[in-house]
Amino acid sequence: MEVKDRKKVYDGYFKMYELTVEQDGHTFTREQFDRGTAVAALVHDTEKDSFILTRQFRIGSESDLVEVVAGMVDKGENPEESIKREIEEEIGYHVDALEHLYTFYSSPGGTTEKVLLYFAEVSKQHADGGGKADEHEKIEIVEYTKEEFLQLKTPDAKTIIAQLWLQLKYKA
Repeated sequence: MEVKDRKKVYDGYFKMYELTVEQDGHTFTREQFDRGTAVAALVHDTEKDSFILTRQFRIGSESDLVEVVAGMVDKGENPEESIKREIEEEIGYHVDALEHLYTFYSSPGGTTEKVLLYFAEVSKQHADGGGKADEHEKIEIVEYTKEEFLQLKTPDAKTIIAQLWLQLKYKA
C-alpha cells in the first residue's frame, strides 16, 4: 500500500487526515486519526514497595479508568522528559530511575498514536499530584501492592501490558 495524498480534514484538539492510498492498482481513501506520541509508566515506590496508578475520566471509554501514569509528548520534549513530567504532574513524585520497556502502537488500524512504556522507580512524594488544572485534569492517585496490581481488572491496554511485564519479571 502506498500513500498518494494526505489532506487535513479536522484540526482541533486532535487532528484527522484523509489519505488517498493505492494498492494493487486500486485507489481509495482512509481516515487517519493523528494522536501523536504518548508515554506511560508503571511507577514503583521503592520505599513503600507499592505501585502508584491513577484514576481519571477518559473520554474514549466515557468512564473512570485506573491506569498507569500516562500523557503525551509535548513539542520540543523527548519521551523521557515527558514521562518524568507526567509522573510529577499526576502523582507528585520525582523519578529516581527509569527503564524503557516497550514501544507499541495503540491501534494502528486508524490512529498514529505510538506509546513508549516505562518502568519508573520513585521514593518520595514531594507534591500532591492530581494533574494540571489548566488542562482540566482531575486525577486520583491509587496505590496497590504487587499482588493487588497483578489482580487488577482493567480494560486499559497499556496497564495490561505493564501487568504482563511485571508477571514475566517475577517469573524469571
